Amino acid sequence: MYRKILVALDNSPSSDALFTHALELAQATDGELLLVHSLSSQEDSSPLPMSATLDSIYWAPGTEIDLEAWRQEWIRYETESLERLRHWAAIANTAGVVAEFRQLVGNPATAVCKAAQEWGADLILIGNRGRSGLSELVLGSVSNHVMHRAPCSVLVMKTAALSETEAPAIAGVS
Repeated sequence: MYRKILVALDNSPSSDALFTHALELAQATDGELLLVHSLSSQEDSSPLPMSATLDSIYWAPGTEIDLEAWRQEWIRYETESLERLRHWAAIANTAGVVAEFRQLVGNPATAVCKAAQEWGADLILIGNRGRSGLSELVLGSVSNHVMHRAPCSVLVMKTAALSETEAPAIAGVS
């Protein structure tokens, strides 16, 4: 059974629903949660797509202001993301589910797989935005990468399923 459930979260509205599903699953299986978020330029709420380390950036006169503005935006993004993880962990702990969290930096798919390996996860719960065609080719699919490279089972929750406000009716057996 799934006792160690890693939940890959981002800052999208569907992450709240994904967390709720993960919490219910952990309660049903008497499992624990590892909430993971990867700071990445691939995320919609991320600042400009620049490296967080800024080791190899080209400097030109007048760019200090832009660089400082980006640093402030990155700090805001990092802080807000960490607060969301803390909030979700507190909710889980209050509900009687052991939960910890990790905020990582880098490619989300690689970070999720590595965290699952290190933590010994039995299951990864991840959302899918439904990208296809050119946007999937250019931006990639985090859930697809995780499905093919994860060290454990992966449950992919479709965005449409996460955004439903009502639970589906269950057919009765006669």
